[in-house]
Amino acid sequence: MKKPLIILTGPTAVGKTELSIQLAKMAEASVISADSMQVYRHMDIGTAKIKKSEMQEIPHYLIDFLEPSEDFHVVKFQEYARNSMNEIYGQGRIPLIVGGTGFYIQALLYNIDFTNEQGNEDYRILLEQTAREQGVHVLHQMLAQVDPQAAAKIHENNVKRVIRALEFHHLSGQKISEHNEAERQRESPYNFAYFVLNDERTFLYERINQRVEQMINLGLVEEVRKLQKMGCTRQMVSMQGLGYKEIFDYLDGTCTLKEAVYRIKRDTRHFAKRQLTWFRREREVTWINKPDFAYDNDKILSYMQEELIKKGIIP
Repeated sequence: MKKPLIILTGPTAVGKTELSIQLAKMAEASVISADSMQVYRHMDIGTAKIKKSEMQEIPHYLIDFLEPSEDFHVVKFQEYARNSMNEIYGQGRIPLIVGGTGFYIQALLYNIDFTNEQGNEDYRILLEQTAREQGVHVLHQMLAQVDPQAAAKIHENNVKRVIRALEFHHLSGQKISEHNEAERQRESPYNFAYFVLNDERTFLYERINQRVEQMINLGLVEEVRKLQKMGCTRQMVSMQGLGYKEIFDYLDGTCTLKEAVYRIKRDTRHFAKRQLTWFRREREVTWINKPDFAYDNDKILSYMQEELIKKGIIP
């Protein structure tokens, strides 16, 4: 018997957090965050992190448990998420994965094995130096030459994934796009329901713009200033998150606050678009378009409940 697993994902600012609490109550589930930035302490505003009061006593995992100086990547996510799932299953509850990092969700759902992907430190340092001295676009051009398909899917600003793809090709002689496609054909060890919450693009983009304005009003600049005082630098993985690197530029005097806010809005909209592209490629996904349910979470929950019963995930 495959163990049950529920996934609730979708683009940034679509409304996953509120719905996840209602879904967790209905399915007797505990939430595991699949967000690459909400793992970090002291980073609440820019990550739109759920507050304790909003959790409504639903257990949450992988939120607020690393310092900003620590690295977090897909292999660590797999390890921590599996440990959390075992704990949740031991309590007789169902794990509910909530977040917008599609790569993390895929790695967990299909149990993708990264053990053969040990990096080459010297080559990685060379690539990082190239990015610093010549610009990220040079790395992206290198990737386009050896693996055009991967270059088309990975944004040039996602330096970490560009470097990983180049490293993979350097070490194995294979294209990471072909490797990922093969891994994607794996069968999941879980009996899962994979819900993707979506909205009309104009409404989604408006919500993104409003959320960025709200972050500024809540004190995002002060949050980044405190992180700087704690010793955080723009090179840290945690500081590569949307909203943080742009405010770093403002505090360093390389742009105005107005320019930084404009870039956060623009890049977040682009990020949402890339998230949707990723989810459209995934298999066995149940799309939940909010306009189809008249933006009524109760109707959405009823539909989800039917799907979970149909799949035998809940009685």
